[in-house]
Amino acid sequence: METIQHRTVAVNGINMHVAENGQGPVVLFLHGFPELWYTWRHQILALSSKGYRCVAPDLRGYGDTDVPESVSSYTCFHIVGDIVALIDSLGVEQVFLVAHDWGAIIGWNLCMFRPERIKAYVCLSVPLLRRHPSVKTVDGMRFLYGDDYYICRFQVPGEIEGEIAQVGTAKTIKNILTTRKTGPPILPKGQHFGDGVNDSTHDTLPSWLTQDDLDYFVSKFEKTGFTGGLNYYRNLNLNWELTAPWSGAKIKVPVKFITGDMDMVYTSLGMKDYIDSGLFKEAVPNLEEVIIQEGVAHFNNQEAAEDVTNHIYTFITKF
Repeated sequence: METIQHRTVAVNGINMHVAENGQGPVVLFLHGFPELWYTWRHQILALSSKGYRCVAPDLRGYGDTDVPESVSSYTCFHIVGDIVALIDSLGVEQVFLVAHDWGAIIGWNLCMFRPERIKAYVCLSVPLLRRHPSVKTVDGMRFLYGDDYYICRFQVPGEIEGEIAQVGTAKTIKNILTTRKTGPPILPKGQHFGDGVNDSTHDTLPSWLTQDDLDYFVSKFEKTGFTGGLNYYRNLNLNWELTAPWSGAKIKVPVKFITGDMDMVYTSLGMKDYIDSGLFKEAVPNLEEVIIQEGVAHFNNQEAAEDVTNHIYTFITKF
């Protein structure tokens, strides 16, 4: 880990922390919630040793990157703008993109808005969420799962932050990263935040997450809080409005999709049927492969790190 270089880059009006290692074609990694550049530690070390320049930022609102105060500073255009400026700063025209969770959503936006900057995209966990022409994103989720669905519960600024403060940063992050619960995460009001996202009855960390790993995540979120990351969810309906010009647009970038069969995304919102039915392939014509990892949950880039790395490598070496 000591070989990984850290620097700050001015992008799109904010200062962005970037972790970087290796020389060669650029592989750009985008993390999700509640994570950091650190979620890609295994892939950075493995792929940089194979002749790639691995670049992993803390996204806007996370870690050592600036945390703008306004909720409206976290639209898809702000975040894609940050990433395009980061790519510009690297002095390259194109990158290989690898992204997970919210990073995956931003990755789809990036492929839609600026496809010429992406050689190929390895997407983890979240397939392209097609824009419904008449139903806003959060409204549709509320219709399906009710007000206690986690994304609905994240909408009111300060509310879920208060519940997280009662549980504590360490327990919150541990509960989210290590959950094996499938299906839609439901967080009933009045119930401890962690109880809705984790079915674990013991405190032992899984083999793929060490105490040092957890301590690193906790140290950064204790500094920044969770509001920056939560503000991504609070812009889902606004993003629905802003992306109206791209309603029905297809993603033409070459894509490989990887998820676990115990992933809470794969097992909710009709995602499995969407992927299996061919509708995903219809929206992403150059979807070349779908990998379903058996017995793997949401944070597959950490839980099944070597397998994910191998899938990334075998895909990007084709280009």
